Amino acid sequence: MAVASFCFHAELNDFLPRYKRQVIISHSFSERASIKDMIEALGVPHTEVDSMEVNNKFVDFSYIVQDKDTINVYPISAAPDITPSVSVRPLPLSVIRFVLDIHLGKLVTSLRLLGFDTLYRNDYDDEELAEISSNQSRILLTRDKGLLMRSLVTHGYYVRSTNPQQQIVEVLQRFDLFKIVSPFQRCLRCNGLLTPVAKESVIDELPETVRSRSVSAGESQNNEFHRCEDCAQIYWQGTHYERLQQFIEQVLDSKTVIKNSCGHN
Repeated sequence: MAVASFCFHAELNDFLPRYKRQVIISHSFSERASIKDMIEALGVPHTEVDSMEVNNKFVDFSYIVQDKDTINVYPISAAPDITPSVSVRPLPLSVIRFVLDIHLGKLVTSLRLLGFDTLYRNDYDDEELAEISSNQSRILLTRDKGLLMRSLVTHGYYVRSTNPQQQIVEVLQRFDLFKIVSPFQRCLRCNGLLTPVAKESVIDELPETVRSRSVSAGESQNNEFHRCEDCAQIYWQGTHYERLQQFIEQVLDSKTVIKNSCGHN
């Protein structure tokens, strides 16, 4: 029986059982296997890995693990601290777009609010999600690590937090998106782009309370209207606008950093 030693760094430990976190893992195997397959067999999706070092030499996912190999597996967050000669992280997408699974419905709203093209349906199955991510070059966000292990998925991320406000901060931090946030550009309901429209063209479609306020000279915030190009939903700066602004400011002021390292048994 062959044995290889694995050390998973930083947030890659999130995918391991508690007793295997931040320690050297002795992994026994009897069949020929690539390092990618072995890492995923231990529970870590390939989309979370930036680089791998075997016996002090960096390798790609095709490397076949050998007996007595000593393997360090680094996450994308570790990239600034190391200089791998081989990286398995795919090239960044030229346009940041997302597709989310059923577990992240509230995160969808936050991403759209901040201007990011975000697809979501509560009836997507795993195969559809993987195909959309691959065919449309979208980052797949999920709470299902098995979904990220599908070979079709090259750009994906496992969202750790279950708190919606923490989730949006986590995603912005992971993909370094704070500087390209563009709020109030997309429909929160369907993801379509919003277009400015004249008040006169939508006045008959507004609730009575909004119509009455919009004619008041002192209510200038109710004189700006937008319509979704896809579903025709109308948006205006009502009382909800200030709450959304506060949410955006809180998000942009927040950042998270996770650091962990291996110890020894």
